[in-house]
Amino acid sequence: MKRFTKTDNKVMELFEEYVREWVYTTFEALTPPQREAWPLIARGRNTLIFSPTGSGKTLAAFLFCINELFKLSIENNLEDTIYVLYISPLRALSNDVHKN
Repeated sequence: MKRFTKTDNKVMELFEEYVREWVYTTFEALTPPQREAWPLIARGRNTLIFSPTGSGKTLAAFLFCINELFKLSIENNLEDTIYVLYISPLRALSNDVHKN
């Protein structure tokens, strides 16, 4: 059984409390793509996540973006525009939609 490590907890500090709590109650630990990508995404770096199917890439790509959209909404700064562009292979997208 996996457990959140000190590194996982440090990475999770990048998120708003309600997003962090959702992750803690939903998963047992971060995956390597999440652990490595989120700090880069948080710094505004373009990030290519390349790892096997089922390794948490989609969540790694989306969750920080969702976190930022929630922050903008709470601050009443969410405009009617495109903030996130995510390109996914159709098979992976279909699997993610079915699973989540």
